[in-house]
Amino acid sequence: MQEYCLVGELGFDACIDYKAAGNSAVRDGLKQHCPNGVDVYFDNVGGDILDTVLTRINRRARMEGIVVFDWADRYGEAVKQIAQWMREGKFKSREHLVDGLPTFPETLNMLFEGKNFGKLVLKVADS
Repeated sequence: MQEYCLVGELGFDACIDYKAAGNSAVRDGLKQHCPNGVDVYFDNVGGDILDTVLTRINRRARMEGIVVFDWADRYGEAVKQIAQWMREGKFKSREHLVDGLPTFPETLNMLFEGKNFGKLVLKVADS
């Protein structure tokens, strides 16, 4: 289901399920889907997947930390651009809606267990 959503619905070129077979799935997936190597890689956790990607990185690699607040002065510009892309169907968003404040503990755990797909939203009241 997630692979279809990423490729079929959201328009990604490929999807690698890193949970399927651990590092071998990532290694084999990169060989299949990036036969000429990886040009750009964004990571926010490091670890085994980063190590595997670095074995296939093209050109000279540069590592740079990014904090969203570094770009605070351009938030307005980003909102306008993303809204335009969404209207044009070039940018798609998925939300995983969970209903009810009493479900908060289980809902929060979904983030750490990989059980949500898309932005996890907890609905706490009727509108």
